[in-house]
Amino acid sequence: MQTGLPSELKGVTRIRDAVGKALLFLGDTDPDVVVLTADVARSTRTSWFADRFPERFVNIGISEQDMVGFAAGLALAGKKPYAAAFAMFLMRAWEQIRNSIDRMNLDVKLIATHSGFSDHGDGASHQSLEDIALMRVLHNMAVVVPADPPQAYKAVVRIHEEVRGPVYFRIGRDYSPTVTDPASDYKFGELEILRDGSDIAIVSAGPLLAQVLEATEALQREGVDAAVANLHTVKPLDEQGLEALARRTGLLVVVEEHFPRGGLFGAVAEALAQRYPVPVYPIAAKSYGHSARSVLDLYREHALLADSIASRILEIIGRHKR
Repeated sequence: MQTGLPSELKGVTRIRDAVGKALLFLGDTDPDVVVLTADVARSTRTSWFADRFPERFVNIGISEQDMVGFAAGLALAGKKPYAAAFAMFLMRAWEQIRNSIDRMNLDVKLIATHSGFSDHGDGASHQSLEDIALMRVLHNMAVVVPADPPQAYKAVVRIHEEVRGPVYFRIGRDYSPTVTDPASDYKFGELEILRDGSDIAIVSAGPLLAQVLEATEALQREGVDAAVANLHTVKPLDEQGLEALARRTGLLVVVEEHFPRGGLFGAVAEALAQRYPVPVYPIAAKSYGHSARSVLDLYREHALLADSIASRILEIIGRHKR
């Protein structure tokens, strides 16, 4: 079991590259690992696995439904399949994911890259802002949203060892600043506190955590002590960890690269409504995206950059002080 930052990951700044490296590690250590893709091997970095293990790699072609069915068959035959495609186009196989994988609780790992706004250049048709909701509702499916390249690598490797059953990995494209400790261990299903605070708790996941942490610096200058929690495992949800945050701060904000309905905000609000009701506010995608020069341009348009996050949180806090 490899838990620290491997030497081959040093210098890796793109989260999809880290996942590609993790699949290579699994291929070296487990002969039952098989990787499939839907004609996007280079973009998902599964082409690296294909080069090293051509006998354990299958390009299904542009047919995500068939890829999911093929993966289910491999799992039934005792293999450990990883099916990789763009997040948006994996959603066209939702019926097959539901009926062929989740309903039978098969050990199939779905690698969904280019999620959220990360495929900025290809426009709204390629940007996935609904996928967490669609995967979270499935009964057996785990949903994992790594924060950065080191955590993505460790999550793929650790979950391979510990979790039998379907898992949906939500991975971005290129923008993924490192915000976690590369030397730390990965704990599936456990909320990770990146910054302690007592006035308000900000819950987020994925690359937006970099903007959230920057926003806390502006909040600190305004006298606001904000905690930041990395919700890298959306399902199973760490309800106890969320309740502890709610009891400590009494006020939560959820920042996500997803529509608020059914996403991180939905998961957090559902849990706290039953365990310890406190106000929970979303800061999320406002609408579909469009073609842009960078993901940061889309963050700016949807008020997801650090300055906009800080301003919105100050408004929320001001409302509760009145």
